[in-house]
Amino acid sequence: QVQLVESGGGLVQAGGPLRLSCAASGRTFNNYAMGWFRQAPGKEREFVAGISWNGGNTYYADSVKGRFTISRDSAKNTVYLQMNILKPEDTAVYYCAAESQGTQVTVSS
Repeated sequence: QVQLVESGGGLVQAGGPLRLSCAASGRTFNNYAMGWFRQAPGKEREFVAGISWNGGNTYYADSVKGRFTISRDSAKNTVYLQMNILKPEDTAVYYCAAESQGTQVTVSS
């Protein structure tokens, strides 16, 4: 199982950058796709960005596409979220999450 610790949050002016880090413990870090989520006051938690287990694929919410970049450093067991051109609507608590590779389910007709 992977344990995660986020860091890097803080106060930043609109238009500025901020980089979040998510340090993972556990030798199986490279088996997991990773994602960033956020939750603003009074709102539901929403997906922000995701990265595949090997870093080959990345995914973004439309609201952050072109401004945020997710990356991972397997040697450091860390996932990053580089946030640029921040907007007031990006204000939220940011969480990282690990997803296992899952298992394929195929339903035939």
